[in-house]
Amino acid sequence: MTAGAMRQTLGAGARADTPAAGLPSGLLDDLDAGRRRAASPDPDAPDGWRVDPDLRAELLALFREPAMRSWEVQHLFAFRDRATLPTKRLLEGEWRVVPGGTSVRAGAYLGRGVVIMPPSYVNVGAWVGDDTMVDSHVLVGSCAQVGARVHLSAGVQVGGVLEPANARPVIVEDEAFVGAQCGLFEGVLVGQGAVLAAGVILTGTSRLYDLVGERVLEGTPEAPLCVPPGAVVVPASRPARGAFAAALGLGLQCAAIVKMRDAGTSARTALEAALR
Repeated sequence: MTAGAMRQTLGAGARADTPAAGLPSGLLDDLDAGRRRAASPDPDAPDGWRVDPDLRAELLALFREPAMRSWEVQHLFAFRDRATLPTKRLLEGEWRVVPGGTSVRAGAYLGRGVVIMPPSYVNVGAWVGDDTMVDSHVLVGSCAQVGARVHLSAGVQVGGVLEPANARPVIVEDEAFVGAQCGLFEGVLVGQGAVLAAGVILTGTSRLYDLVGERVLEGTPEAPLCVPPGAVVVPASRPARGAFAAALGLGLQCAAIVKMRDAGTSARTALEAALR
């Protein structure tokens, strides 16, 4: 099947359904085009981001619609999913999606120059900025906001807002580097240019030990953890409390800021231009 025929088969079929009464009309198109975002930069907000409180409710309405639908391309590619949530038209944008099992739902925004290595999954409502690299086995969850020139290394998990339900999406700002097998959940914000070493796990209520500023950063459900711009974060451990834990020499996993990004750090995290 030619690319044009595949676009016609999946594209026309994907949007032919008329939304049931009460479902938001045009939401996926607005998300696809970047006209709406789950969270947007706002210099007047406390942490620089403003959340759209209505978007999550509109997306949940699409998931609640019980109708199912099947799509198929000459028995080579087939799936069955919510009738309101087809795949994105990946043949029509200025991005590169390498073949091999990647799936991007309609309503996910992909900026110019985005590269997605297989297999990866980008869920509805997500935003992936210009020239960002999404490496293999990466999950970009529902409504997650990933900035421009970000590197999501192999196996990174960026949590969504729908499962489990969270009021605020995970946000990764421009030019951040997220190392292999990192996990970002519950609305955590990774500041511009921050570098997360492989294996760092952060939630919205994690404690982040700043060895440079000699302070402890901690998020709450109302104000999730913010990783400072340019911070270099590595996995660490701290002693577990109590005599029993001390007797056994037990420690708890945590994360620590060990330095601020410098020229040496940027050189080690640079992505070959040819890969873009």
